[in-house]
Amino acid sequence: MEKVCVLGAGSWGSALALGLAKKGYKVNMWTLKEEQAQKINKTKENIAYLPGILFPENIIVTTNIEEAVNNSKIVVLAVPSQAIRSICKQIKSFIKEEQIIVDVAKGLEKGTGLRLSEVCKEELPKNPYVTLSGPSHAEEVARDIPTTVVVASQDLDIAQLVQDVFMSPKLRVYTNPDIVGVELGGALKNIIAFGAGICDGLGYGDNAKAALMTRGISEISRLGLALGANVSTFAGLSGIGDLIVTCTSMHSRNRRAGILIGQGKSLDETLKEVKMVVEGITATDVAHEVAKKLNIDMPITNAIYSVLYEGANPNEVVVELMMRNKTHEMEEVVNEKLGF
Repeated sequence: MEKVCVLGAGSWGSALALGLAKKGYKVNMWTLKEEQAQKINKTKENIAYLPGILFPENIIVTTNIEEAVNNSKIVVLAVPSQAIRSICKQIKSFIKEEQIIVDVAKGLEKGTGLRLSEVCKEELPKNPYVTLSGPSHAEEVARDIPTTVVVASQDLDIAQLVQDVFMSPKLRVYTNPDIVGVELGGALKNIIAFGAGICDGLGYGDNAKAALMTRGISEISRLGLALGANVSTFAGLSGIGDLIVTCTSMHSRNRRAGILIGQGKSLDETLKEVKMVVEGITATDVAHEVAKKLNIDMPITNAIYSVLYEGANPNEVVVELMMRNKTHEMEEVVNEKLGF
């Protein structure tokens, strides 16, 4: 039985562990919390995150991170994006060079603006790295509802190896060499999903959400191109695919948090009610700073930033967005044709 390690015992880490265990892998799942480890091992259920779903015997939960990582073919990073660097620092003294890092977190590092692959490469430069992304709510993956994801790596052979490990009749896995685009799509869609939630909380309708999503993917692509991504990636699973599922589903903690903000709750009240990490909040801060440095126009991101960090009124911000200077829908195309 080959061994796979999953660092993080939240909903997404647990869902992936379940899928790997069903394929016959021995899965060591790590958590910081001794009480959580004991409870899952005893009840075979992660009640806090995936209630009602039983874990098979080949999933063992431990609080010993070295024990979890040792002899694992693949090390899955399933912790919040802002914890990636500290986890890499913890394991760098004992992880072997041939062990493959598969990051399933979606975000940008606060303070540096780095993508998570860049964070990992700074801490674990010799380990092969793959990012896994796409429209994949843990609650559905854990219940074997058909799902498609994408894995991206600079090494196609490694990407295809990871594809084989995760692929199943219920989880279809594609590969994509554009690691920049896949990571940015996964990180930035959380911002737009937060905005979609605000729209719902304000009582707006389908027209507003369609506009937000469409213009959202436009500004995601704009920043992505500036950072070296392939624009076609944003039309794929980690771009528009993830954007659709995150903006429209109540499984999305980013959308749920946005709804509460739109309804008038404070950020503190919102986070207490959601009870899980809302990646879009930090992503908004980081993307706002990166776009400002690169002089990239991201009006929706800027608007959400003003609501979250400057106390702006969501209704007034929407009016400001709607009444910005007139422009072409495909501004870059028009400018190119006009020779600008």
